[in-house]
Parts: sequence; structure tokens; C-alpha cells
Amino acid sequence: MFEDSLLEDRSALEGADAVLRRLAEAGARVRREAADAERPLATLTDDVRPRAVIAAGSEARLLRAVLEPVCPVPFVAWPAHGLPGWVGALDLVVVMASDGAEPGVVATVHEAVRRGCQLLIACPPASLVAEHAASRSTVLLPTSAADPLSAAVVTLAGLQRLGLGPVVDPQAVADALDQVAADCSPFLDVSENPAKDLAVSLAEAQPLAWGGTVLAARASRRVAEALRAASGRAALAADADELLPILESQVPRDPFADPFEDDADADRRPALVLLDDGSQDSLVRRDLNRLRAAAEHQDVRVCTVSQHHGSDVERYAHLLQTGMFAAVYLAVGLGRYVDL
Repeated sequence: MFEDSLLEDRSALEGADAVLRRLAEAGARVRREAADAERPLATLTDDVRPRAVIAAGSEARLLRAVLEPVCPVPFVAWPAHGLPGWVGALDLVVVMASDGAEPGVVATVHEAVRRGCQLLIACPPASLVAEHAASRSTVLLPTSAADPLSAAVVTLAGLQRLGLGPVVDPQAVADALDQVAADCSPFLDVSENPAKDLAVSLAEAQPLAWGGTVLAARASRRVAEALRAASGRAALAADADELLPILESQVPRDPFADPFEDDADADRRPALVLLDDGSQDSLVRRDLNRLRAAAEHQDVRVCTVSQHHGSDVERYAHLLQTGMFAAVYLAVGLGRYVDL
């Protein structure tokens, strides 16, 4: 059973100090990685446009979500090791390997160098990936924090300089992460802390997470993964058309049901988690309203995490980080340990 008193219990919160501290330091990591990458970023220009961009490694799909709407050349997020057969010297291969050692990423980097591709890589300078990336066509963005989000933000800043992506300001993203850390501090009680409030709302529920835009949907998948790890329960992130049948099949809550029944887990109700990044797209707003109406009709709890200010990447970081804090507080309330 979830004990909300644990969210204000100093000893219980100390048990999650390591993961809470890592979440709180996300803004500092972005600043540090951006500062370390200043010199190589300054060498990037949009003088020569590549034929296509191929992204590999951790957070490649995040790059695709940000770049696809605006990238002036074809963009591919390549999930497998190696490269597509058509990739060659006219193409840009972007690799994020903040941990610096995954064998599949090493193979991809080696293949990019062998084919003479332009290579933009974010990885530790003293790593096997960096060794295989060495070439005249390689720009290495040094990383040290083993943080995929920080590496992705710096890489997006580099792609902006190449004329391939939108404006991404690492300082502004870091500020957004700092704001979430302040708002979700363990020293704030549940009435002031949106992450603790979300954790309490999901205490005995099976979360159904939704984000309407491509980036919000990606945040919803990451948050669902964290909630599964935190609670040991099912948590689903999906599109509106996939979530609506689940919501519509729910029987309205029985006000006389005993919450302490032995089979309570078998009848655990869902809770709808809406990650709203402020998109005014008519289809996104329609799906948001459909989900909310279905949940309210079937007496399903609705939890909304909203961020309507800042760039796309800033709003994504805000939604994602709030969900991550909530997952930690959910684990604390359940007496579990989670390492995100």
C-alpha cells in the first residue's frame, strides 16, 4: 500500500537521495556539457549541406522528433548497428554515446568513418567510441556526465549551427530543468509539489500516459517506463485511439467498494496522465478533449502535467523531468527503491 506520509518523511526521502539528487542536477549537467563543447560547436557552419542525416545511439528518436518537422534534408533514426546501405560521404551521421561503450554504437561509428561520412558525435573523449570516430570529417562534442539528455541538447545545438534543426538554447533548457528541480524539491510538501501530487494521484492506479505532439508522446513513453520501474505495475503510453477503448470499458467507481480487499490489485483502476505541452494543433486538442471526456464519463482520474512556455525542447524537458520526479516519489510512497 502507498503511504503518503513517507513523502514528508526525511529518512524515507534520504533513501532516494541519490536518484533525486541526479534529477535535480540535470540543469547543471546540461550547462557543463554545453560549456565543454563550446570550441567544437564553434567550428560548425551551414556552408555545406549534407544529402541526408542519419542519427544513431541513445536519444536518436528524440533528435528525430525535434528535427523531422523542420530538417531541410531527409532524416533517419537508425535503430540497428551499422548504417543503411545507401549512406556515404555526402551524408552526416550523428551519434550520441554518452556512456561511450555500447558495441553497436562502436560498429556504427566505425562504419561511418570507413565510408567517409561526415560525423558529429557526442561521447567521452577517452572512450572506445571516440577512438573509432577519429577522422578529418569528425566533430567530437566531449561529454563527461553519462547523461543522454544533456548529450542530446548539445547535439541539437550543433545541428542548429549546421542549419539542420531549430534553435536550441542549452542555457534555456538548463533553466527549465532547474525550475522543475525547484518545483519538485523533496523539501516541498504535496500541496506545493506537482510531482508529489502526481505520485499520490497514481498511488493505487495503473497509469495511462498520453502526449499529443511527437515530443510530448516521447515524454509520455519515458514517463511510463519510469512509473513501471517505480511501482512494479503496468503503465501504458499510447495514442488517443489506443487509450480510448481502455477508458470507455471502465465501470464507474463503486463508492462502497472496500479498498483493502485482498483482490484489490486485480481491479486496480487506471488513471489518465495527460502531458500537455501547449500545442494548439486542432487534432491534438481534439484528442485531448476526447480523452478527458471519456475519463470523466467513466469516473477515471485525470492527472495533467502542463508546460506551455519555452521552446519545444524546453517544454519536453519540463514534462519529462516532472514525470521522473513523480516516479521517484511513487517509489518512496510504496517503500520501493528505483534507479532511473
